[in-house]
Amino acid sequence: LIIAHGAQYKNMILEIAEEYPDVSFAFGTSSEIGPENVFTYMPESEETGYLNGILAGSLTKSNIVGLVGPVDSGDAARYNRGFVLGVQSVNPDAKILVAHTGSFSDYVKSSELATLQLGNGADVVTGSSQQAIGALRATAESPTALWVGQDLAQLTTAEGQAKCVAASSYNYGAVVIELVEKLENGIKGGECIPMNFNNGGFIFEYNPALESVVTPEIKAKVDEALNGFIASSDGLADWADVDY
Repeated sequence: LIIAHGAQYKNMILEIAEEYPDVSFAFGTSSEIGPENVFTYMPESEETGYLNGILAGSLTKSNIVGLVGPVDSGDAARYNRGFVLGVQSVNPDAKILVAHTGSFSDYVKSSELATLQLGNGADVVTGSSQQAIGALRATAESPTALWVGQDLAQLTTAEGQAKCVAASSYNYGAVVIELVEKLENGIKGGECIPMNFNNGGFIFEYNPALESVVTPEIKAKVDEALNGFIASSDGLADWADVDY
């Protein structure tokens, strides 16, 4: 089994897989179905976005929340739309400011966009991919704003400890285990492996330093949604219908 982590490897993997039909390959994140010796894997990150949306919609005092995404595609788009659904589930009157940097690594633009959102009244902000650290740093400069994260590492940075209420992370180990099990059962590819809470593909944690911010009522709403995701692989069927 050869894993190329990144959709940018798609064309290369498909070309090589055709040359080596007895070898199994995998690439992600992608929901495409490849040939019989190529797996893909896709985080259903609308689930993690939904949990963070519940927190944001419940914690905002200005009734305005901000979201700084990298690009509006792939698992980032799924996270964004899950976040919107989560906010609306607890606070349908909240205004959601959405912006994209157009890059997975433009920390400067991410910071600029978050600063604009904070200036327009947002008091809870989120974002995904590497570029989100810029938005987190901008949020840290606000005396009152909070952050909900898409990376557990954000709970331990100086900015995150002060501002990140909770965060999720991908657990790619769940993908590797499922890939190996399929190989052992004679399946060499032709399938997309989902990542979700149900199969252990996601991890969610609160920030102990901000425990007092999350009331028992808010935590109960988040835990109800989380337990629902863990119990079923159905997820959020309507995430793709969300229009900003």
